[in-house]
Parts: sequence; C-alpha cells; structure tokens
Amino acid sequence: MTSLLSVNNLSVQFATQKKLATAVDDFSLDVQPGESVGLVGESGCGKTTTGLAIMRLLPSNGKISHGSVVLNGIDLASLSESEMQRHRGKSVALIPQDPMSSLNPTMKIGRQIGEGLMIHDGASEADARKRALEVLEMVEMPRPSERLDQYPFELSGGLRQRVIIAMGLVCSPTLLIADEPTTALDVTIQAQILDILDNLRSELKMAMLLITHDMGVIAGRTDRVVVMYAGKKAEEATTDELFTSMRHPYTQALLASMPSMENTSKHELSSIAGMPPNLAKQIVGCRFAPRCAYATDECRRIDPPLEGTPQHLFACFHPTSGPLPVTVRTEQQAVAATKPRKELLRATGLVKEFDIKGGVVRHKVGAIHAVSNVTFTLYEGETFGLVGESGCGKTTIGRMLVGLEMLTEGEVHFDGELVTAKGHKPTRESRRDRQMMFQDPYASLDPRMKVAQILGEPLAIQRVGTKHEQEQRVNELLSSVGLDPQVADRYPHEFSGGQRQRIGLARALALNPRLIVADEPVSALDVSVQAQILNLMKDLQRQYGMSYVMVSHDLAVVYYMADTIAVMYLGKIVEIGDAESVFRSPAHPYTQGLLDAVPIPDPVIAKSRRAVRVAGELPSAINPPSGCRFRTRCPHVQDICAQEEPAMRSFGERQEAACHFPMKSPVTIATRP
Repeated sequence: MTSLLSVNNLSVQFATQKKLATAVDDFSLDVQPGESVGLVGESGCGKTTTGLAIMRLLPSNGKISHGSVVLNGIDLASLSESEMQRHRGKSVALIPQDPMSSLNPTMKIGRQIGEGLMIHDGASEADARKRALEVLEMVEMPRPSERLDQYPFELSGGLRQRVIIAMGLVCSPTLLIADEPTTALDVTIQAQILDILDNLRSELKMAMLLITHDMGVIAGRTDRVVVMYAGKKAEEATTDELFTSMRHPYTQALLASMPSMENTSKHELSSIAGMPPNLAKQIVGCRFAPRCAYATDECRRIDPPLEGTPQHLFACFHPTSGPLPVTVRTEQQAVAATKPRKELLRATGLVKEFDIKGGVVRHKVGAIHAVSNVTFTLYEGETFGLVGESGCGKTTIGRMLVGLEMLTEGEVHFDGELVTAKGHKPTRESRRDRQMMFQDPYASLDPRMKVAQILGEPLAIQRVGTKHEQEQRVNELLSSVGLDPQVADRYPHEFSGGQRQRIGLARALALNPRLIVADEPVSALDVSVQAQILNLMKDLQRQYGMSYVMVSHDLAVVYYMADTIAVMYLGKIVEIGDAESVFRSPAHPYTQGLLDAVPIPDPVIAKSRRAVRVAGELPSAINPPSGCRFRTRCPHVQDICAQEEPAMRSFGERQEAACHFPMKSPVTIATRP
C-alpha cells in the first residue's frame, strides 16, 4: 500500500546563540490512509517539532536541514512558502496544543472556522458559514448555531477544543495532526474529544498523527506507535505489539512511570532518573544511555541502529522483553494502612459564594456558588483526595483550608482548634502548620528572587532561627526534594518544570507543616517527571508524618496517592470513602463516569471496555440545577432527581454517596454502643 505520508530521514535544526541544536535527527515515519499513528515521548524529544515540520510551521530560527516530507506524492519540504499555503489546512491540518492561544480573540467562531474554506476553495461568506455550522455539528458542539456568533473567550476549554477540531476539518483534509489535543482538559472532556476524533477518522477515512506523552491515550486510540527520544526514533510497532512486547528500555520506563488504577496494589512508580540530553551538544553513543539501567560501555560509545522486523523496529543493544513487573506493597505498608486513625482536620458545612456585581453602582446581581455545604475529616499521616471536573470547587476548598480564602459559612478545625470560620481571621502563626503547593510552580515563584530567597522568605517572616540557621534550613530543604544545594543561587526560569515543582514543594515544607494542600501538583508534567514528584511526596510523607489534601482531575494520580477520596460535582461532595471502595466499587453514577473516562495504558482493556461517558458540559455555578445537580448529565435521571436533593447514604463502613438511583445498594451500618 502506498503511504499517505512518508517522512524520510528528516532533520530539523534550531539556531541558538552559540550553535545549531538538532531537535529532530534522521527521523523517518510512514502513515497509511485512514491509519492512526501515535507519536509518544517526553517533552523536548522532538514530537511537536516533527508535527510542525510536516506543516512547515517551524519558528523563524528553525529549518528542515535534511530529508523529505512526502504527502500524497508531493514533497512538502521542497515547496516554497506560497506553494505550501495551498496545502496547509487543505490536505493536512493541525490541532494545536493550546486552543485559546491558537484562536483569534477578536474574531467570531463562525468566521474563524469558515476562513479556511474561503481561502482554499474561494467559498462565499454564506457558504463558509453554512460549512462552519456543518463541522460544528460533526464535532458535537452543543447549540452549534449559537456558537457561530460567539467569541473564543465565551467558551470553555472543551468547547474551544471542538472549535479547533472544526477548523481543521473544514476543508476535509486527508491527514490530521493532533498535538497533545487533550492535555489540559478534564478526564470527561478528554474522553469526549478523543471519541469525536475516533468517529471522524472512521467516517471521513482520514489519517491521524496523534502526538502525546500519555501512554493511556496511545493505547486506546492508535493502530501503530512510534516512540521518540532526544530527536530520534527509539521504537516502532503496532500498538498491541508495543504494549505486550516492548523492546526499548525507554518505552518500558515510560509505561512503568504511569500510575494506573488497573494495578491490584499501590506500588512505587518507576521513575526515569535525569533529563533528556542537551541537543545543542554533540552526543556520542546511545542517547538514552545516561538514564538507562541496562547501559554498557558499548552503549556509551556507539549509537545503536534501528533493528528488528519491519513490523517492530527498535534501537537498542540490550532490548527488554516486555513491561516491567508490578511491585506489590510490602507487609509493613499493608499493616500501616490498618493502624488507628487520629483526626487532624475537620471541615464542617463549608460554603463559598463569590458575588457577581453589575450596574453603574456595582451592586450585587448574583453569586457563584463555588462550594455548597461540604463536610469531611482528614486524619494524621493520610492523604485526602479531592477529584472532579474543573469548576467543581476543589481548588476553592483547598484555599479555604489554608486560610487563603475566607468562608461564607462553615468552620475548619485543625488539631481540635477552630482556625477558620466566617468572621474569624486566622493568625499568621496558625497558618504555619497548613501550607499550599500550587498548580503552576512558575507563576507561584517570584521570578525576581533567587531560590535561596524564595525558600528563606517564610522562615524570615515567621522569625524562625538566625540568618545562618535559615541558610542551613534552605540547604536541607533543597536536599530533601532531590536538588543540589548549589542551585540556591539560581532564578526560577533557570529550572525545568519538574525542578520548579520540587522548589514549590520545598517552600511548602519550609516551616515543617503538618498539612500540605497540593493543587494539581503534577498536571503539567511528563509522566516520567510526574512519577518522580509523586514518589518524592510519598517518601516525605513517610519521613515527616505529614498529611496531604490532593486536588486533581487525574483519577489515577489520586488513586495512587490517597487513602480517602471525595468526588465533587458543582460545589458538592457526591461520594466519599476509602480509595479502594470508591474506585473499585463506586456508588454514584458521576464517579463511574469519571472512572470510565480514564485512559488505560493497555490496548486490550482500552479497546474492549464499553464505557458510559459523562456527556455535555458542567452547568453554571451561578444557577445550579434543582434537586440533584448531576441530573442534567446523568444516564439514570428520573422525575424525583429534579424535585428533591438526594441525601448522603452509607454504602459500606467507609463509603457514602448522595444519589436517588445509585450504582449499588446502600447498607445499614450498626451504631456502636
């Protein structure tokens, strides 16, 4: 069969201040008509650069230095820019990673989608608008006719991603390049977007190059996988073959780095030490050798060629035989899970409303009901997980717990003492034991301060120790999070994302807190770096006996970290219980929907399961639905759901849920005398 896309010996270079950096080095790839090919690897491995090179959208300092990119018999790499414009968007289209920065904020949605048709096919504005409506319907956009006259800022992230897909489809391309199309989306919206791409590929007989670092997404959505490392191909095989008989240690390490709910026990994640090499420097030998557990002197001297069969290629002198075996919990860890629990924090009736003001005098015209009557308990040395879609109130609760957000109603007791309530202003001293680890480490670190100043600031504010003792404490903190104390003299921009997250954790640890609220601490990290951070957090918890409140929309991460899990929906907890009960036997349909949407890094399971997706978007928190707030998206909804709010019922010794029609029968827990 003739390939639709044939990338041959492609090399891409970027001009830096000192020398050329080869971001893609002698890379080849074939995509057949109608085929879905996954391109996977860590950040900086050349995946996105490869996609941009195919589209001829490299930045001004980048160029294709060697090789060809043949699409439908035409070498795109040899075309002039004016000639390439006739193909870009017409025969090959791109779904970029960030939809908001890729959409024109001053143009209405209908105009932006139809623009490609007007440019390539000379369509009239009326015809372009009609086609825009058609493709919005194809991508399952709610109320598509209304969206034509809206601006990007009026749409949620999931709806903006649908617009980007519609823009790519408007000219019916034969190849769609999807660059991390779901990275920043909730798990439910991610599942919807991936389902849409799968359906469209089948209906339109369109090929797709899916670029991602998520092995779970790759497993269920591709026919073939290419693994990239440091600009070169490390391994290539069919999806089923790759996951069952992977040969390259890097592929093996990527899969082992992922937390998975399919594991029967919570084992320590296998992280990849170190970082990808600097591509601006000359590399001798295998590029993965400095991080590989199987590397020998031969690997450090010679670059291994691609070997194997045409169906399974790999570049390694010491190939593996498959996935790493799972390490089960030790007996000591199992015993620790059953020890007596001591209450550390109790949140009672938490309510948070944000006023909406309007009019000339800016009077209150409404309220955003961010958190509505939330109650839970956290125990010493345990991790409490808060999961749910964006906008459910998870981060707001976390900020309330540490005193960064005032309560509208309710109380927070810490170690038996009232620390936060309406009208109760927490003291600076009372906040020492409750610290926050923020989602974006770069935005939360002052770019004008060196690391030593950032870590020393809380010590100085709280007047902890002498100046010399504070300097010693900074060095201890850096060592405890796996950083060399010598980096204390650097600025935040000189670190990678994973290193900045370590600095954020070190700052949270500065005052020896008993509770850390971690708000999406690994959401923007590669799976390898994510594993390092999660393992580090668990090690520090065992070392210092800390408790965590883990806020995340990644259910696999929460399952790996948490002892108790609360599932939130539109400001309310709909299910709460121990991690095993909630994830293995959920009672609420929303919890089941979240679990069904989680990508599973196993092609057999991913392609065989018949999941019931949570459809639609989260309703507005300004005017929540009556009765059960989940009823507008629930597959089991009946009349009573709109009339009566469901009460919490018990479904086990440590599991409760609020649902009129739960997934399993409630139980009666005998009260102790």
